[in-house]
Amino acid sequence: MVVTLFEALDYAFFQRALLGGLLTAVATGMLGVFVVQRGLAYLGNGLAHASFGGLALGALIASLTSAQGILREPLWIALPFTLAVAAAIAYVRDRTRLSSDTAIGVFFAVSVALGILFLSLIPPDDNVIDVWHLLFGSILAVGPRELVFIAVMAAMTVAVLTATWGRLAYATFDEELAQSDGVRVRRLEYGLFLLAAVVVVVSAQVVGIILLAAYLIIPAASARLLSTSLLQMTVLAVVFGVATTVIGLFTSYLADVPSGAAIVLLQAALFAVAALISRRP
Repeated sequence: MVVTLFEALDYAFFQRALLGGLLTAVATGMLGVFVVQRGLAYLGNGLAHASFGGLALGALIASLTSAQGILREPLWIALPFTLAVAAAIAYVRDRTRLSSDTAIGVFFAVSVALGILFLSLIPPDDNVIDVWHLLFGSILAVGPRELVFIAVMAAMTVAVLTATWGRLAYATFDEELAQSDGVRVRRLEYGLFLLAAVVVVVSAQVVGIILLAAYLIIPAASARLLSTSLLQMTVLAVVFGVATTVIGLFTSYLADVPSGAAIVLLQAALFAVAALISRRP
């Protein structure tokens, strides 16, 4: 068994998958803390499906125009598309009487509908995009280029959240007091939405759109159940994400099951344990 596990590390694809998964776990763990604490759990799901519309649009453009260079990569179309959706959600939430969940639900539905429309316009013999991979992901298929994207995204996420940590924590626990003390709460929240869009679009390359929301929420939710401070919650969320990524990858390799599903199901099991430990008498 141990020999088999070490053998897995001899393969370049497994090394890339492990590194990509660890970087994704760190980024989604840190971001997920603020998503969960601010009651925005639905945001990850909504933006993940918004990225579906953007990736489908990118694939359509690449297919119909025989695009070269960065336009051949749907990610570069999905990124501004999802950023625009994130900004629109925040704007509608601020400028209307609608709640975040309602605004997210509207853009969720529109983005998925657009994605289906764009995909239907791609010639059937053009394999510029793999819909199954897009929806469900394949961390074991992460290539050198995707790994670079993931590394840049993770570094940016850690840098931004570290720089704004104090203000975000203050605004999360007492928004009105933070605003009265000069903290630009709305600007911070717009920044959080936009950062979430970047993390979602890039991370979807690893775990897929369907499973990404769980990756963003479950480790942070588990950590929330076992934590007494925001710092402790953040550390635990990252640790949970990293641990389940490593164990899930090796489990998927040994049992020959989908890696993304193995990781998320391990996260779900961890959440169940955390819920039992922290349950109220």
